[in-house]
Amino acid sequence: MPSNDARNLLQTAVPTAAVGVVTVAVSGVVAGGKGALGAGIGTLLAILFMGIGLFVLQWTAKTLPQLFQAMGMMLYVAQLLLLLIFVALFKDTSLFHPKTFAIGLVVATVVWMAAQARAHMKAKIFYVDPDAAKSEKPEKTGPSS
Repeated sequence: MPSNDARNLLQTAVPTAAVGVVTVAVSGVVAGGKGALGAGIGTLLAILFMGIGLFVLQWTAKTLPQLFQAMGMMLYVAQLLLLLIFVALFKDTSLFHPKTFAIGLVVATVVWMAAQARAHMKAKIFYVDPDAAKSEKPEKTGPSS
């Protein structure tokens, strides 16, 4: 993973994990051990899905830039469907508290998106790739005499 991608991942995952720890602590106080477990699972699931999504989008941007926007839309729809499937499978579970799971998931997702937007705004991204310009030989445009 190039350093810019790793920096972007670090700037999004760290705030999300920090807010997740706070969410787990508050859920533990409010709903007990099952509440803390639910918030923790929700936070981890959000970090996992968003991290994989970020990796896939960065890979797509580098290898297939013409598919970047379509891949982004497809990826977000797939993430939502996977989350719906996960919620449907565990809606009647007694393993963790479902409301704290939902709160942890939503809070972590919102913080991830806000941190990702902030990281993108602070990134110094070239509009033109300077390495590509150096490797190309200039073409002759005028008559050669």
